[in-house]
Amino acid sequence: MAFNLAYGISQLPSGWLADRIGPRILLTIGTVGVALAGLLVGLSQTYVMTIVFLVLMGVAGGGYHPSAAPLVSRAVEPKNQGRALGFHQMGGSGSFFLAPLISAGIAAHWGWRAPFIWLAIPTALFGITFYILLGRHPEINRLPKATPEYHDKPQSLSSYLPRLVPFMVLSVFTQAINFSIIAFIPLFMVDHFGVAEAAAAASISIIYSAGLWASPLGGHMSDRLGKVRVVLVACLITGPLFCLLNVVPYGLGIGALLFMIGIVMHIRMPSSESYIISQTPEHRRSTVLGIYYFSNMEAGGVLSPVIGSCIDRFGFYPSFTGAGIAIVMVTLVCAAFLWRTRD
Repeated sequence: MAFNLAYGISQLPSGWLADRIGPRILLTIGTVGVALAGLLVGLSQTYVMTIVFLVLMGVAGGGYHPSAAPLVSRAVEPKNQGRALGFHQMGGSGSFFLAPLISAGIAAHWGWRAPFIWLAIPTALFGITFYILLGRHPEINRLPKATPEYHDKPQSLSSYLPRLVPFMVLSVFTQAINFSIIAFIPLFMVDHFGVAEAAAAASISIIYSAGLWASPLGGHMSDRLGKVRVVLVACLITGPLFCLLNVVPYGLGIGALLFMIGIVMHIRMPSSESYIISQTPEHRRSTVLGIYYFSNMEAGGVLSPVIGSCIDRFGFYPSFTGAGIAIVMVTLVCAAFLWRTRD
């Protein structure tokens, strides 16, 4: 909780800072900072020290996403932007899938401190390596200026707001519902199917494993079919998938459904990033992305207890169905503003 709260809040100042000091510097500070904070967590001797260093880790980690996505998009042609961001998100999906397995294996042999200490070393080395490699490409890591990439594009952010606002509302709302529902799937598996707690917790890996290939697929589709179209269709599919959680049987049925939820979620994510970047002046991209990531984290934190309260009061079936219907309704409202939008 300490890490997640600090991580979400720090996205706002990190995005603003990246537009002013450059994403290369902030990306390095974020990566190496997470490594050093993780090392301190592993070496901490009291509960208070552990909380403080987890907060520090969250603050440092918040600088990564607002810095990385603009760098990735700047390294490729606009027509391949979605695919590049999709490949970038494979790393995030892989970490959700592999990091718990690696950490659990290390902790089983050397205790809970060992994963923080041992994983800090390669993380710091990666951060330093990235800084050196990015330094060889000044055209990529240059400080964004208030000059449009194309002369026919406006420089003012306000001219993009009619498109950005409904799109970000839709993306943030759908992502928050996704994270909230996923958080309760292990409990659903235990209560609804009588699955052992360890197996129920492991079921989450099915969702995130889909990102290892669905993310680049989503980016490729957004480049070819249009970012808005891909996001709208993905959001419309997400609603019925949550409703089906109450219907499918245990075993292959629930496994396939969780995998489908992961596919649709990871197809939508790079498409959303790519659209936000394409509809934002270059010198404001990290700032706007910081707002986007902050909203995702905090909206998920707000909606999770709301959905949990609904589950306690009404049960899983009405709560999952209500969440699915809410996504479809918000998608239809936002589609009225976005459907004719040029990507």
